Amino acid sequence: MSKPLLTDSGIAVKTVYDLTDLPAAANEQPGQFPYTRGVQPDMYRGKLWTMRQYAGFSTAEESNKRYHYLLSQGVMGLSVAFDLPTQIGYDSDHALAEGEVGKVGVAIDSLEDMETLFQGIQLEQVSTSMTINATGFILLAFYVALAKRQGADLRKISGTIQNDILKEYAARGTYIYPPKPSMRIITDIFEWCSKELPKWNTISISGYHIREAGSTAVQEIAFTLSNGKAYVKAALDKGLDINVFGKRLSFFFNAHNNLFEEVAKFRAARRMWAVMMKELGATDEKAMMLRFHTQTGGATLTAQQPLNNICRVTVQTLAAVLGGTQSLHTNGYDEALSLPTEEAARIALRTQQIVAFESGAPDTVDPLAGSYYVESLTNEVEQKAWELVAKIDQMGGSVSAIEEGFMQDEIARSAYAYQRAIENQEKIIVGVNKFTVDKEEPVPGFKIDDSIRHVQSEKLARLRARRNQQQVDQCLSAITQAAQSGENLMPVVIAAVEAYATLGEIADVLRKVFGEYQ
Repeated sequence: MSKPLLTDSGIAVKTVYDLTDLPAAANEQPGQFPYTRGVQPDMYRGKLWTMRQYAGFSTAEESNKRYHYLLSQGVMGLSVAFDLPTQIGYDSDHALAEGEVGKVGVAIDSLEDMETLFQGIQLEQVSTSMTINATGFILLAFYVALAKRQGADLRKISGTIQNDILKEYAARGTYIYPPKPSMRIITDIFEWCSKELPKWNTISISGYHIREAGSTAVQEIAFTLSNGKAYVKAALDKGLDINVFGKRLSFFFNAHNNLFEEVAKFRAARRMWAVMMKELGATDEKAMMLRFHTQTGGATLTAQQPLNNICRVTVQTLAAVLGGTQSLHTNGYDEALSLPTEEAARIALRTQQIVAFESGAPDTVDPLAGSYYVESLTNEVEQKAWELVAKIDQMGGSVSAIEEGFMQDEIARSAYAYQRAIENQEKIIVGVNKFTVDKEEPVPGFKIDDSIRHVQSEKLARLRARRNQQQVDQCLSAITQAAQSGENLMPVVIAAVEAYATLGEIADVLRKVFGEYQ
């Protein structure tokens, strides 16, 4: 007897599905609770998803050129990648920054760098997503300070900071402070933005990196939604209104190659979040809607026969669109080798545009609804995800589950099983363990000059020489006092960046108060 066929989450796939596999609720309408079929009644007929391209490398000057290029090619929103020192709160001239400045993203040390990064770009006219977590509050402060300099109306500024620290402890590792003070910073951001920056998405609760670390589709949504529940509870404990901050929560998911399981995952996630938010006390429909950004699966890209990745990204793009994403980034075919070249970034964007304007996929809402297979799979993904959520709830929620190592262990087991399946050829990866070639044609890579750290360090030295140091010291002292007293950190951090305090200086002040997570 042949082995059963399984999805990547281990769900058995029957040879054929029929009417008996359709759930009773299959006649749901889009735009209505629990939003399985989408958060808008007309979805992409009213407005296409936002086409973003994640970009950032080297210096602010170099990244600015790429942003202008992408905007000229039809990108609707910018998505900023930051280098590792920026992500973990070190200035470019810090000893621990050596070898990492400008490598996996752009180096941003001060408001001066932020001014350069967005030179010639009006923040009121563009939606900006920033993939930043531990230092998300500082980068948001830079962005707000720049918007004020441009004379922008803060009530019109739109975008997202990722700001999801729980998945950093579980899957990614770019944390600074322990979980409790980190959660306090996040709720400070929720509170400040609800009053001052009402169109800003204050968090993008991220399953993307959980999946990149090796989770299954089921684990991705279970762990992500559990983290979301922890943020909501922290905000409620602070006395915030779920119907206000709930509208500004967004999610960030991965799109992998198993087309139907990915579509089912997105549909199940919407349904689960609506139920969770209702149970937590939300009454406003918009506060129950799961809105999400998708990025195609970086971990699925292969260094072998890299042009095959164009096809993989196309399948993943279709999964995101058929699953009802609100915005999308498509990876460059060469990203298993280096940062994407301009050509690879353009092809990635064109992939979205071809799906949008040539494929017919956006023409009707939730086109796979009513499929015996997709409806059945949506139910199975949801059921298995609820089982994991229940386990996490029994442990006391996400923070406890992470502290006990539960999420980390589950992800590691799935990653190991997936790798074993590839090595045993139970899972075929085209060009890697089957359909290989003897000789690979070299693909030109995108290289970052190692002199970037020197350039950034010189900029920092000039900045420190000309700013008002007494004013900076007063601002840093105010941050210390706010951190100790429990008052909202955002106003004092914004004042500090406007005085040209650096990212590392602000992060260090809080290291002294909160300590570092080991």
